[in-house]
Amino acid sequence: MTDKRDWFITGAGRGMGVEIAKAALAAGDAVVATSRNTEAVANAVGEADDLLVVKLDITSRADAEAVVQAAAERFGRIDVLVNNAGNFYAGYFEELTPEQIERQLATSLLGPMNVTRAVLPVMRAQRSGVVVAISSTAGISGQEFISAYAASKFGVEGWIESLTPEVAPFGIRTMLVEPGFFRTELLTEESTNYPEPSIDDYAERTKQTVTAWKGMNGKQGGDPAKLAKALVQLASQDEPPLRWVAGADAVQVVEQKAKDMLAQVDAVQVVLLGLRRRRHRVTLRLPGAVLRLPAAPHHMGDGVDSLRY
Repeated sequence: MTDKRDWFITGAGRGMGVEIAKAALAAGDAVVATSRNTEAVANAVGEADDLLVVKLDITSRADAEAVVQAAAERFGRIDVLVNNAGNFYAGYFEELTPEQIERQLATSLLGPMNVTRAVLPVMRAQRSGVVVAISSTAGISGQEFISAYAASKFGVEGWIESLTPEVAPFGIRTMLVEPGFFRTELLTEESTNYPEPSIDDYAERTKQTVTAWKGMNGKQGGDPAKLAKALVQLASQDEPPLRWVAGADAVQVVEQKAKDMLAQVDAVQVVLLGLRRRRHRVTLRLPGAVLRLPAAPHHMGDGVDSLRY
């Protein structure tokens, strides 16, 4: 990778995307800043010789291919792709419509896939590049009221983890960024979509959650400008980290999830150990083989016992 890098950033019209674009330009790099609203990008990022602002709808594969081609023609290469664009459909699963869930997945999971699919041929030809996916602690640990959003971010996590060894032979690296609470525009009315209340059982909790989130907007502890500056430094390394858990609150989420998962594994192992101790085998000697058949377990249908040869 050359000293001067060429960045391709989605969702650069507001929030974290703006800060990443500014940080990359400040580092002396070139930036392709994309958004559905190019005017918002121009107003937020400003003007620069090494800045190309392009309209992009990441849910359109044709759009992604055309914009990537334009970027490659302008700067000759794409060194860092930042999949930052996303949306947020909050609410309890039962109250979210299938259409809302589809829109969540289309933008926050399939959208990054569309852009990455268009960029990878450029990076393969270069035999270098970094694919960055802005995930979330919601991609590590689910919680109530974010089922659709968490589904999209868990999907991003699994996709990037699987993509990593696929593209590594071509000199392409990947990095998952899992921010905690940063002062972005995620909780603004322009970014967060709430379902229409339809089920009384969820009404009170919905009211409390929406009120708390609206009160939190703009007061989050994390500074997106600092995150962006650190991201530019990390992505510029020859071997960027596969995962960056950004923020003390995010680290706490990961640590707690790891403890919970290990505890759940241990709890099941204790149960299975008890079942195995209670199991007795019957041995049948047949010509050319010995079959050891377990007796019927105390709990039928648990899938623990099986034929052993």
